[in-house]
Amino acid sequence: MTEQKSDQKLYLGGASVRVGIMVLAAIATGFAFWALRSILTPLALALFLLLMIDGLARALALRASWLPNWAALPVAIVIIVALFAGAIWAVADNAAHFARQAGSYSARLNALISDLGARVGFQAPPTLDDLLADASPAKVVGVIAGGLRRGGEVAVFVLIYLGFLIAARRGFPTKLHSLFSGAAEGVEADRLFERIRAGVESYVWGQSIIAGIIALASAAIMAALGLQHVAFWAFLIFLASFIPVIGGAVGVLIPPLFGLLQFSDIARPIVMLVGLELLHIAVGQVLQPRLHGKNLNLDPVVVVLALAFWSLIWGVAGAFLSIPLTVIAMAVLAEFQSTRWIAVLLSSDGRPYAETSR
Repeated sequence: MTEQKSDQKLYLGGASVRVGIMVLAAIATGFAFWALRSILTPLALALFLLLMIDGLARALALRASWLPNWAALPVAIVIIVALFAGAIWAVADNAAHFARQAGSYSARLNALISDLGARVGFQAPPTLDDLLADASPAKVVGVIAGGLRRGGEVAVFVLIYLGFLIAARRGFPTKLHSLFSGAAEGVEADRLFERIRAGVESYVWGQSIIAGIIALASAAIMAALGLQHVAFWAFLIFLASFIPVIGGAVGVLIPPLFGLLQFSDIARPIVMLVGLELLHIAVGQVLQPRLHGKNLNLDPVVVVLALAFWSLIWGVAGAFLSIPLTVIAMAVLAEFQSTRWIAVLLSSDGRPYAETSR
């Protein structure tokens, strides 16, 4: 009996040590990701674009029978890179336009502040200049310019990394098999890569459909109410929809705020806000579960925690990549018996990969 209790203590002590080592390893890994974020963020975005290019190339080769097989990859590269460059151009162009309209926006804001102050009971409500007394125009312009400069630098590095990854992609399968001594391990590595690819692609294309529907329907609502720059706001809503939990809700909140600056009445911004939020809730609650189904198999709490973690580590880029990165982590953790329990906790139904027995 004494020996049995001693064995139990040793087992519990060993388990505690293993858990402690895993926690310390997770903390060290998170710190490394944060410390190397200037290098790893564009690399992760480039890998994400590479997966999109690879998926689009296979879809073109399968469905576009008129397109030669050799042309599928170049066409996919041109399409994805053009979309990426177009996104950067749209942001820069509209930012310049908003800067030119800063004077009229300031006047409208002063009118709104004055009206709100009168309703609340202020005799002399402050102006925008009073509220932003410490934030000089030079400081504001400097902050915006700095943000655009950093975004441009990241975009350049993403394209550079993407070019090298495309050039090296043919050697990936050979390198993957060379890492393992036996045929069984090589087959298992292929299965792991396929799971990662299928999970990420399923999320990307499913979320693209959801984001596209929200963006197009939002554009119709904004155009009907007479909002300016409808295409840009729809594009912003499309991008924001890739940030889980809060992205879509925040994305549809921004156009009504700018509607306050454009419209002379407050009714249209309120109608726009209600319509866009109802649209986001309806699509998110009805269509999104049907499209994603059990493909992701992530616990909702894990989705929130992943968003918080990757946003803290890599900022906005981490928020965009939080779901794909978590899907990859769950696939890798499920492959090994020592870490499978973590994958079980990450999964929604407790079976990250039911067929995995290792």
